[in-house]
Amino acid sequence: MTEQQSPNTHTGRVAVVTGASTGIGEATARELRRSGWTVYAVARRAERLEALARETGAVPAPCDITSDADVEALRDQVLEEQGRVDALLNISGGARGTDRVADAGTEDWEWMYQVNVLGTMRLTRAFLPALRANGEGTVLNLTSLAAHRAYEGGGGYNAAKYAERAMTEVLRLEEAEHNVRVVEIAPGLVHTPEFSLNRLGGDQEAADKVYAGVDKPLTAEDVARVCAFAVNLPHHVDLDTVTIKPVAQAAPHKLIRGR
Repeated sequence: MTEQQSPNTHTGRVAVVTGASTGIGEATARELRRSGWTVYAVARRAERLEALARETGAVPAPCDITSDADVEALRDQVLEEQGRVDALLNISGGARGTDRVADAGTEDWEWMYQVNVLGTMRLTRAFLPALRANGEGTVLNLTSLAAHRAYEGGGGYNAAKYAERAMTEVLRLEEAEHNVRVVEIAPGLVHTPEFSLNRLGGDQEAADKVYAGVDKPLTAEDVARVCAFAVNLPHHVDLDTVTIKPVAQAAPHKLIRGR
């Protein structure tokens, strides 16, 4: 049984959504399927993608975005099966550690750069020719409030997300002449437990404290609705850069917590 689609459909349009095995990526794949898109759900965990496919009708596409060969194979699969792509949504990303720069872990920083920056670059590079040929292609990159404001203990994640944001801005300049729309969505505090667990080395207690006392942090579904809205708009409308925060997060340094 697949999830019911909205009568306001975009049937025939093809989207590639990375990070689709969990969190915002999974929620975005679901949201696009509801509005009729053919969705290639991309992540490493094949079993989760299969479950998503059974529920929504998305196409499971296991892929390691840090591998050139995997990304090229994904591109070939999409174009062979569909002959086109309308939107690439680079949702995959992540953070590891909260060390200060003086105590930075090289492996953590390398992982964050690979996933957030080079992974986004690989997917974009692979699909750009098809997005240009489409005539109305869209690239949507999910960055973070961390791409706009630095904070103590965020050096590695800030650096990666600032780089992803810069790449997004360059892409917008370079691809305007090809009518490729480039969107940046930058969420603040989102209640995505796997993200915090990964960042904090699997420490459940520490992960819970991230959201403790916060009245209604954003959910993955909140962000997914904005991502879907951005790509469902008429093509000449570019949301460009959108930051999304819960009301309780007035700024990165000001988060209202209850007692």
